[in-house]
Amino acid sequence: MYQAVRARLRALVCGARAAGRGLSARKDAGMVTSEYAMGIVAAVAFAVVLYKVVTSGAVSAELQGIVKRALDARM
Repeated sequence: MYQAVRARLRALVCGARAAGRGLSARKDAGMVTSEYAMGIVAAVAFAVVLYKVVTSGAVSAELQGIVKRALDARM
């Protein structure tokens, strides 16, 4: 019985050490650096497109009209 308990304890300790070193069963737990870089590039590209749309003449005039009507509203 002592050997069985010792073997079980050893298995638990080795498993905890492996998990601590990142050797768990999940091999793809997160994104790698290249995936982060691609995400950042996509976010910046979206921000540039959004900026261009918002600062275009038609959209800018419409937004100014909305703000002007909101400020001129009677309460």
